[in-house]
Amino acid sequence: MKIHHLNCGTMCPICQKLMSGQGSYFKPAKLICHVLLIEHKNKLVLIDTGYGLKDIVQPKTRLGGLFLKLTRPKLDRQETAFEQIKQLGYSPADVTDILPTHLDLDHIGGAPDFPNATIHVYNKELDYALKPKLKDRLRFRKAQLQDITKWQSHPEINAEWFGLDAIDLTEQLGFEAKIVPLIGHTRGHVGIAVKSENKWLLHCGDAYFHPSQITQNPQMPIGLAIFEKQVQTNQAQRIATQEKLRALHLAHPEIEMFCAHDPSELERYQSR
Repeated sequence: MKIHHLNCGTMCPICQKLMSGQGSYFKPAKLICHVLLIEHKNKLVLIDTGYGLKDIVQPKTRLGGLFLKLTRPKLDRQETAFEQIKQLGYSPADVTDILPTHLDLDHIGGAPDFPNATIHVYNKELDYALKPKLKDRLRFRKAQLQDITKWQSHPEINAEWFGLDAIDLTEQLGFEAKIVPLIGHTRGHVGIAVKSENKWLLHCGDAYFHPSQITQNPQMPIGLAIFEKQVQTNQAQRIATQEKLRALHLAHPEIEMFCAHDPSELERYQSR
């Protein structure tokens, strides 16, 4: 198994200092879309997708004007998973499975670029995303989701992973992988745990936004904290999820955990 850590969507919201806790008040911040590309035998698997080709061409329709104004994404075709897979020498047609942490527009936008892939989703997320209330239509974009046909909804908790409820996908994917519910950011938000070379990785999606949040001394930049609260579905559940992640990190520091949007965590992997 080989795992590639990709940035499939750079965003440049205003005020570096408020969003990252350092730098300038006048320069833009940097957020990324941390995507995993897993090569296993004769298949490719994506964890999250970032933005897709159609998002680059039709940003207002597919992402929405408010999102574009707040996050200011670069929307660079070369950052899409589709193009990066080709740059690595693979064929996008070999992507067989996609495991999104949730169905927000910046996590699922690239899925339609891989029509052969099965999209594995926790049923609580899929059911709500396909029929969202008015306020949640800003995050669950019909223009994106209607292009996906090969959904596989996973309703049953059938495993345990380090004391957390999980859904085992090992048999379906051919390598050890779990869907780990981490709700709060959305109703069916999950982490994706993958075992590689006797080591577990946990893609936490948007369960947290800043690396300090899974330590015993969280120091959240104020701008990022405000943003996190604006996009949460349930604050009590989000806080409880972060407490679980903090306890997991303390008890099992050997598990490599990372979130979707922190550039420093991505740089840690890409610099290896």
